[in-house]
Amino acid sequence: MTDQLRIALAQLNPTVGDIDGNVAQVRRARAEAGALGADLVLFSELFLLGYPPEDMVLKRAFQDDVDAALAALAAETADGGPGILLGTSDRIGNKVYNAVALLDGGEVKAMRHKVHLPNYGVFDELRVFEQGAMPSPIDFRGVRIGVPICEDIWFEDVVECLEETGAELFLVPNSSPFETDKIHDRMMHAVARVKESGRPLAYVNQLGGQDELTFDGRSFVLNGDCALAAQLPAWDEALVVTNWTRKADGWHCAMGELDVAEEGHAAIYQAVTLGLGDYVRKNGFPGVVLGMSGGIDSALTAAIAVDALGAENVHCVMLPSKFTSAESLDDAKACAEALGVRYDSLAIEGLVDSYDAALADMFKGTKPDTTEENIQARIRGVLLMALSNKFGAMLLTTGNKSEMSVGYATLYGDMSGGFNALKDIYKTEVFALSHWRNANHPKNAKGPAGVVIPENIITKPPTAELRAGQTDQDSLPPYEELDDILACLVEEEMGTAEIVARGHTHEVVKHVEHLLYIAEYKRRQAPPGVKITAKNFGRDRRYPITNRFRDARD
Repeated sequence: MTDQLRIALAQLNPTVGDIDGNVAQVRRARAEAGALGADLVLFSELFLLGYPPEDMVLKRAFQDDVDAALAALAAETADGGPGILLGTSDRIGNKVYNAVALLDGGEVKAMRHKVHLPNYGVFDELRVFEQGAMPSPIDFRGVRIGVPICEDIWFEDVVECLEETGAELFLVPNSSPFETDKIHDRMMHAVARVKESGRPLAYVNQLGGQDELTFDGRSFVLNGDCALAAQLPAWDEALVVTNWTRKADGWHCAMGELDVAEEGHAAIYQAVTLGLGDYVRKNGFPGVVLGMSGGIDSALTAAIAVDALGAENVHCVMLPSKFTSAESLDDAKACAEALGVRYDSLAIEGLVDSYDAALADMFKGTKPDTTEENIQARIRGVLLMALSNKFGAMLLTTGNKSEMSVGYATLYGDMSGGFNALKDIYKTEVFALSHWRNANHPKNAKGPAGVVIPENIITKPPTAELRAGQTDQDSLPPYEELDDILACLVEEEMGTAEIVARGHTHEVVKHVEHLLYIAEYKRRQAPPGVKITAKNFGRDRRYPITNRFRDARD
């Protein structure tokens, strides 16, 4: 039995499926922790595989590689250095479990399985994992450690079982994705488990971007009195050694650094920057290209891309038509210059004329409508995709959540691309983030400080400029009204009567509801984008395309 324990918290950025790369991170972290005198290193949930691995865990060849990597890491602990608590999978026959393995003394000393498999929102672990049995503590060098896995601390039973079977402290591996205000939910559940058990708890969360999800880190330690003993930074990798002492009333963690986590616009901006940057890097793209319209969405997307990747890896292209105003041309160029990116202009008027000529006989006797407008957007999409194909840079789309909600986007036009940083950000939040970025230089930003989005871009009326004198509000309610209605419909799943009671007219609410439902087919074909809200389009909100339901309760 020991009365002192040094536990390293490894808040790192794994990549799904990169078992060799993730193993290399484990080795580096263990070596660094050993040099700092650590006895044990705690990694995040499913670190060896990367989270979420989805259906890949069902592939036998993948599990073979996981098993081999785990055995190799276990053998390396025969050197007498720190033990490893590693998030992994555990295959027993044809069943696969979300697990944590204790590697120490040259072998896999213990394996524990996750009990509560989330099956809501972005999570579908019940699809691929078997539910684990109620766990007992793990004995590590004379200390009985409870290892509830992520969702297991959102319920009372697993921690209660561990306490009753002798756990002296809890080490919790997590892969908890970012969404606004979620840090408070995590802390609330951790505090509840500490209060119920009287035991201290260390919570290690994953960092990094994985497809639509971003993981913000913010790992922490709570002592048995619920006092915060350590808080790791948000949005940064970190390896922190915590010092624990057995006292008369149980284990106690000495006070460490308490990083102040950013909230609000700062946190959202960090999430989209990290999500975009990791998507580009982990998928091997050399950079990005995007259409720069002179509007606020493309300007904010360009700023996020520069902050994530550096100006040298961002290419902005203006594609003016006969409807593009001189103001938009000036604004686009000014924004590109402020960000320091490469900026080119490709006029599309001649191409539009050639399409019109090709379709003249077929369209004879009809009036111009959205068909001709969409042709412009699709010509732009073709040219931007050509640049992407030729030079390898990934094309970014720039539509926001308000537009995606009501179908204010063109398939195979402005929806063309590989990723969308603004996909889960409503238009009103786009304005707010643009103001915020001009007034702040984000942590880790590769872009310049100061005003990077010209004020005129923020203050002028939004327009797609696909016809003369067009503005977004020609066909949509003011964005303040639209976004409130959409949040009620999407995030809150409210009925018509409830939304009308908030002060909106019945006619406008029904119109927005109709637009939301009929645009589902477009959203199914949209590129992925960073999850920010409690219900993003895609993994969170899954509605049928063919759908005749409308709320008739007035």
